[in-house]
Amino acid sequence: MRSDRPKQLERAVLILKIIIMKSKFQILRSRITSRGGGIEISLSPYGYKDQKMTTYCNYLGGGMLGGIQNDCTIFDWRNDTKLTEVSEELNQVFAELLGIDYEFNQGMPSSAY
Repeated sequence: MRSDRPKQLERAVLILKIIIMKSKFQILRSRITSRGGGIEISLSPYGYKDQKMTTYCNYLGGGMLGGIQNDCTIFDWRNDTKLTEVSEELNQVFAELLGIDYEFNQGMPSSAY
């Protein structure tokens, strides 16, 4: 029975982090697992009506996750300072939810292929 407590606490902390993240971003979809996953947010709160941004991380194999990547429905979004700031913040929150070191992980390839 005692061995279940750390897992329960870990799950409670993850749920709390997700609740905090949801208050920060308008999440449309999310799937977070030990093998990566992704989050899709609405950009409407940032003044981009009906636009979306995603952050995702691929599984490389052998227990390793690739670097966190982004995409957006806005053409040439990487040249928009506001959107790159949103993507960076979203990436860091996603890394925290995955339980990985963001700076280290960004040095990993995005795909095993």
